[in-house]
Amino acid sequence: MRRLFPLFVLVAALLQADCAGVTGTSGNPGNPGASPPPPSISVSVSPNPATVRVGATQSFSATVTDTSNSNVTWQVNGVAGGSAATGTISSSGLYTAPAALPNPNSVTVQAVSAADSSASGSSTVTLWNPMPVLNGISPNTVSTGAFSITLNGSGFVSGAQAQLAGTALTTSFVSSTQLTATGNASTAGNFAVTVTNPNPGSATSGAQNLQVTSNSGGPPPPPPACSVMTPGQEGSLNGFVLFPPDNLWNTDISNSPVDPNSAAIISFIGGSVPLHPDFGSGLYNGSIIGIPYLVVDSSQAPIAIDFTAYGDESDPGPMPIPTSAPIEGDPNPSGDQHVLVLDNNGCWLYELFDAQPSGAGWNAGSAAVWDLTADEQRPYTWTSADAAGLPIFPGLVRYDEVVAGAINHAIRFTLQHSRAAFTPPASHWAANSSSANAAPMGMRMRLKASFDISGYSATNQVILTAMKKYGIIMADNGSSMYISGAPDDRWNNDDLHNLDGVTAADFDVTEMNPIYTSANVPQGAAPSIASFTASSQTVSAGTPVTLSWSVSGASYLIVSPDIGATRGTSVVVTPSQTTTYTLYATNAFGRTTATVTITAQ
Repeated sequence: MRRLFPLFVLVAALLQADCAGVTGTSGNPGNPGASPPPPSISVSVSPNPATVRVGATQSFSATVTDTSNSNVTWQVNGVAGGSAATGTISSSGLYTAPAALPNPNSVTVQAVSAADSSASGSSTVTLWNPMPVLNGISPNTVSTGAFSITLNGSGFVSGAQAQLAGTALTTSFVSSTQLTATGNASTAGNFAVTVTNPNPGSATSGAQNLQVTSNSGGPPPPPPACSVMTPGQEGSLNGFVLFPPDNLWNTDISNSPVDPNSAAIISFIGGSVPLHPDFGSGLYNGSIIGIPYLVVDSSQAPIAIDFTAYGDESDPGPMPIPTSAPIEGDPNPSGDQHVLVLDNNGCWLYELFDAQPSGAGWNAGSAAVWDLTADEQRPYTWTSADAAGLPIFPGLVRYDEVVAGAINHAIRFTLQHSRAAFTPPASHWAANSSSANAAPMGMRMRLKASFDISGYSATNQVILTAMKKYGIIMADNGSSMYISGAPDDRWNNDDLHNLDGVTAADFDVTEMNPIYTSANVPQGAAPSIASFTASSQTVSAGTPVTLSWSVSGASYLIVSPDIGATRGTSVVVTPSQTTTYTLYATNAFGRTTATVTITAQ
């Protein structure tokens, strides 16, 4: 037995060494020579979640990891390519919402890996009712009292509600293109008619004006549809469109001819210069992003404006601009420091440049007043609160109109260089270049119809569509291809900056005719003031006095102090001390003034 033990030990040791060798050379002890399992493929879909209106489109993208095969097949609610009831999706991920709202109003868009059909990602899509579009009303004139109208347009759904100046009318759904409504108008005037589709995704159409005349046959008084604007900072305009439909800001230029010098101008700008949204949410370098605005109502009293630079080309105050009004650059104002205020009572737009509150009033480099109901031409060669002599607010991209589905006006933008010339609707130049290919103020560029916008978000598609239909208008010197908008915390800055994918080369310059230079600025007669009188020129302090006038050839009128911009042929003032009132009558060719003094005892 003693002799057998060493042999047993030797055999056991050899067996142990052999097992150790097997273990050391195998990646899988249980299956010698087998490969490790492949990594798990994963798929994610963006955006997730998403909201899409009936009939609209949304681009989705899929990210596939742990495989070199990035191809996917797209499904909606598990059906490859989708269906008419839930929406369809293309091989590239472009989802088209169904023509009618399904129940429930959500679907799942899914991307399935071509490398592994068990690997997929998804996005939950909430479907909203379509955006209502109001094209016209019939009749468009009714008398005070009970009335009935037919509303024609598109995108109407059952439960759609018509409103007259924000007041609900009894509404009947006829079809997706027609509604009927009844109501009772107690006051003569011009009032906004709008249509609101119900939730999900409740939205309001643009406005059409209904003229209500007095049963006595008298003319309708102002103000018109601007009363629907919501007071407050960045208040919604609720479909109100500034200026008449034929105003150059509101003109469809999608079929306008291309300017013969378009290619040279684009080359001078730089064809690769990207479009840049100069607005957004939050702060940048401590300031809001964009040009803010304020809507006020009749409760806001007019206050004095003192000018620090361009008073001779400015509209005098007073103006209903509270000293708390937001300033461009807040809370650390800098740069142009614009202040924009809309009056929903009198239908005026007030704009200041280089503005700072001063006591109970404002200091400003310049100021301009705009009649929201008329096609006002600033006096030729005069500036405004903008270098081009244009209003600023009509060219801003606003969140309320983008979420409503349409921008119905041209968009303001800046270029680094401009020459000593302007083209309508501009009235002023601020040249910093002598090149014939530098833009004149007021130049309009149009996004080419062939430019594919389908890959952009719904928000950016609204902006780009407006650029194809209304274009962008050059209004000031600044960073090239910067478009202007109002700040709003609901903007998605990352999404807006996808617009950087659009460049100057994607635009054409539309035909500019006429172009005005110092050699051919239009000449004409300034307004004529035949009389400006007071019902009494000596009164006790605080006694009402009627100021009356007879004026011809004026685009707009201002009475200062106390009154400001006004319409008609008379106003009532109550001077508390001896006061000299000045009537300012202005048109495209200049300004005429007259004064009257009332002695208060």
